[in-house]
Amino acid sequence: MAKITYIEASGTEHVVDVETGLTVMEGAIRNLVPGIDADCGGACACATCHVYVDPDWMARTGGRESMEDSMLDFASDVRDNSRLSCQIKVNEALDGLVVRLPEQQG
Repeated sequence: MAKITYIEASGTEHVVDVETGLTVMEGAIRNLVPGIDADCGGACACATCHVYVDPDWMARTGGRESMEDSMLDFASDVRDNSRLSCQIKVNEALDGLVVRLPEQQG
């Protein structure tokens, strides 16, 4: 289990425990974190689970695959630390992860 902090664009924080093996997106959906729509259900077929990974955590979350990179073309305000949360698998090394949500999805 990993404790993950989701920070809405407004600054509201949601600190939740997410089971190992789930994705950061699934953790948000299961804990009713607003701002992650996940329209495709985690199939990397939309950009409605876009998050900004805190820079201190970039190395631990891994890099983007080509499909994720392509889908981020449909996201708003993409940055160097942008990721689709459906592509970040939770493991014990991500305990304490902080992600920020953009002002709008897709």
